[in-house]
Amino acid sequence: MDPIRIAVVGMGKIARDQHLPAIAGDTAFSLAATVSPHDKGIDGVPHLESLEDLLAKGPAVDAVALCTPPQVRYDLAKMALTRGVHVFLEKPPGATLSEVDALTERARRAGASLFAAWHSRFAAGVAPARAWLADRHVTSVAIVWREDVRVWHPGQAWIWEPGGLGVFDPGINALSIATHILPRPFFLRRGVLQRPENRSAPIAADLVFCDTAGTKITMDLDWRQTGPQSWDITVETDAGTLKLSRGGSVLTLPSGTEHSEDREYAGLYARFATLIRTGRSDVDTSPLKLVADAFLRAKREIVEPFNE
Repeated sequence: MDPIRIAVVGMGKIARDQHLPAIAGDTAFSLAATVSPHDKGIDGVPHLESLEDLLAKGPAVDAVALCTPPQVRYDLAKMALTRGVHVFLEKPPGATLSEVDALTERARRAGASLFAAWHSRFAAGVAPARAWLADRHVTSVAIVWREDVRVWHPGQAWIWEPGGLGVFDPGINALSIATHILPRPFFLRRGVLQRPENRSAPIAADLVFCDTAGTKITMDLDWRQTGPQSWDITVETDAGTLKLSRGGSVLTLPSGTEHSEDREYAGLYARFATLIRTGRSDVDTSPLKLVADAFLRAKREIVEPFNE
């Protein structure tokens, strides 16, 4: 079977750190081109300044991975899907829920695969955590997702603009795990968003969710963490405590702790290849819905300016 010819659109940190190595390590794909008006690409691979140029002039591609900021992703995805090209959407899948719905329908009509890629769901501890929780009674959940924005998003002004999500850019990773492993749906009850007076998006959030059985789920997000970073989900159950740490790569159960190799993006590309080969799409918007609900329902507090 011939490899899937894929182009990476947007050549920022996530593309270079994660997408290019994952594609290089997966025989189901071949890197046909890179696209960016701000980057020269990589040696030996055709590079174009726009997706429009790529689709008009070649080289031919079967799929694109959109690694651009979410605010511009809809137009790019629409352009590709209209031509029957399969689309991999970096997280979050779009700047709004409505545009993701529109892309889902366009993919269906075009007969192309659309993949909303929640990379944290492919962390090593997530699948076994989901399986262990399936038969347990959950009594409480605490999510603590604190990191230093200066380390993980240096100079990325777009992330502070409307549609960039602010602290929910990492926070949505935690929500993508929680919506996947917890046995019941959950929704927002109350919350507080802290927004720097010189930014449009929040730098911290304190949220309280509730699942359909009344179980309390708390979420502590902060982009001002220095020193050790915190990416932890702790689930109390009738059979003891489950903890996912290091973003889901380390799972601790009452029976002990499991450490596994980070293969999130390898898992994403294996899933994307399967979707393409079987003519299906995978577009779960539940994490983005919870973020939208936070912007709808949580209180706002203005805090001191943030400057890099």
